Amino acid sequence: MTVTSQPTGSLPVQLRHVDGHRSRPFPLGIADTVAGLVGVEHAVNLAVYAPGLSEVDVVFTDPGFPADAVPRGEDLHRAPLFDVTDHVHHGTVSGLGYGSLYALVARDRTIPGVHRKQAGRTAAGTAEPLPQLLLDPYGDAVVERGGVYWSTRVAGDFDWNGVARPHTPLRDTIIYEAHVIGQTRLHPGIPEELRGTYAGLAHPVMVEYLRYLGITAVELLPVHHYRDEDHLQASGLQNYWGYNTVSFFAPHPGYATAAAQAAGPRAIQDEFKGMVKLLHEAGIEVLLDVVYNHTAEEGPEGPAFCWRGLGDEYYYRHDAAGRYLDTTGCGNALNFNDPQVVRMTLDSLRRWVTEFQIDGFRFDLAVTLCRDGSHHFTNRHPFLVAAQADPVLAGTKLIAEPWDVGIGGWQTGHFPVGWSDWNDRYRDVVRDFWVADRGALEHGGQGGSTARLADSLSGSAGLFEASGRSALASINLVTAHDGFTLADLVAYNEKHNEANGEDNRDGNSHNRSYNHGAEGPTKDVDILDARAQTARNVMATLLLSLGVPLITAGDEIGRSQGGNNNAYCQNNEISWTNWDLDERQQRMLSTTRRLIAMRKEYLAGQPYSYPARDLGYLKWFNSSGHPMSEADWADPDQRLLQLLIGVPGGRGTGLIVFNGAVEAVPFQLPATEVLREISTEQGTAVQTFTLQLSTAHHGGPRRGAQFAPGENDAIEANSIIIYSI
Repeated sequence: MTVTSQPTGSLPVQLRHVDGHRSRPFPLGIADTVAGLVGVEHAVNLAVYAPGLSEVDVVFTDPGFPADAVPRGEDLHRAPLFDVTDHVHHGTVSGLGYGSLYALVARDRTIPGVHRKQAGRTAAGTAEPLPQLLLDPYGDAVVERGGVYWSTRVAGDFDWNGVARPHTPLRDTIIYEAHVIGQTRLHPGIPEELRGTYAGLAHPVMVEYLRYLGITAVELLPVHHYRDEDHLQASGLQNYWGYNTVSFFAPHPGYATAAAQAAGPRAIQDEFKGMVKLLHEAGIEVLLDVVYNHTAEEGPEGPAFCWRGLGDEYYYRHDAAGRYLDTTGCGNALNFNDPQVVRMTLDSLRRWVTEFQIDGFRFDLAVTLCRDGSHHFTNRHPFLVAAQADPVLAGTKLIAEPWDVGIGGWQTGHFPVGWSDWNDRYRDVVRDFWVADRGALEHGGQGGSTARLADSLSGSAGLFEASGRSALASINLVTAHDGFTLADLVAYNEKHNEANGEDNRDGNSHNRSYNHGAEGPTKDVDILDARAQTARNVMATLLLSLGVPLITAGDEIGRSQGGNNNAYCQNNEISWTNWDLDERQQRMLSTTRRLIAMRKEYLAGQPYSYPARDLGYLKWFNSSGHPMSEADWADPDQRLLQLLIGVPGGRGTGLIVFNGAVEAVPFQLPATEVLREISTEQGTAVQTFTLQLSTAHHGGPRRGAQFAPGENDAIEANSIIIYSI
């Protein structure tokens, strides 16, 4: 049964509490022991921020309540949270142990602001209607019984066996954005019972693949416990991406194996921790895409599971007239002007770091988390300051999706020191230069100049300079879960989201894509080769740019979604990675792997502070081998650019030549005298340029070719050449 709303009604059970023992308003949630509080045997301190309620009780089962049973009235105990401190209701409760199911209720069963269209509904199997049951925002886990959500306690002990977090520096990080289900659901090398699960992601076959590719961090789409929106349930669809949170403290049970789900929340959490442990053993960090900007309670007419019932006006942002102020496009926006909302978010982050050993977080629609009392973005918001200053979060990667859908919602480059931003400007420039411009040029139009590409290659340094950050603040991406995959970016001019049931109205209509002559699948070999070459250009640019690259899972093997650029509700073959690779896909994989290896080799040869302190390691040349002039940068017909990375004669130095023209272009490599002018005293004369990689369709046989400084070479249309020096 799918939960649509928590039931309401009466609950004829006996109140049970511990008399004569004080409780404390901290910590929030359940605590076995509280500093300064006399312990009570078999009792816990329970505290909940419920500013919308005058009196709160907790109803709960015994710890040994059967795992597959639905609680009835006679199975439940009820205890009041007598004390109230600054809107925090707290009490000492006996009998609420590990494995107990529990929920919060208003003692008078009147909850202001709660939508009651399903009032009086009974939980399956109960003789009496239940009151409005509300989750503990801090609950260890959420379980569903008979169409009702319950919080439950889970023992947090786990044997990490000394495995520590890798703490990979940002400059050495290569992020791989993946979905727990999609990454392994179709993988033939993983046992079927593990496919699409936490355990499957940590299976030796997948771990070895990530190591083979060279990935240093897996960024998982949301794994907080979530639910499908009501409109998706009505359409028979699912929220595949998971951006619809029910609990910020609990892993989603649907991603665990069937065996773990049957065993209960403890087994689910242990499986998640086991995944993190095995990835850490392989030197791979685990980052989480987290959704603190809104919840699964949707708009004002949506269901009430937790926050709305506890204090709608406090937990959610409202305008002056009391209406929901939605800056997320999802019906509600959490109110980060309330200190307790900030506290809840920080406590959630700390739990994922301490209990689950998570290495960092990507904050969905992060601007919503940073709006002040006037609803304007501020990069000095208390949440940003607190997260950066928190000792538990120290050393974790904090990554902002630096926009939302509210006024002033685009804030790329404006987050403070200690944060990194998803760089949408980078995405658009790289798509323009290699994809959209190619389409325009092949149809007699005009492309852009190389200046914007050069800015992206340098990590968009100017974009981040005002905030006091370097190129390492730029999370470079060309694709992500939201939008076309790389394979679809070069195969479709238009989105094809018909399967989503919204008449293709959803999703972005301006994708900077180009189908290379045919829309979607084709057997035309020339078109397929052209698409593959453009995809290699995009991947090469991504991995050769300063900043932190983010690869969307499957782009390295040409994963297609059939032109669907908003596959949020497609938990099927549209979204899952197909591991049956043809020859072009195999080449894409080998090219990506080689580019990652070259990136790592290059960085190993640079000072550790690079590129944070010195961008002088980048030198730009035109087709004549001379430094780029202002006229060169401004000329849209000048589509060739040479980039020297590093110091001539220094370790790890290379030359990259980019040709965005639709014809082959002859060019001259930088001459000895030019290189000598930009060398350091420690640099030695460049003797040879050795061709290491070409993205051109027939570029493979040229590998190993050598050229002297100042010698002429030619680069094929729409391709990249990399030389070692």
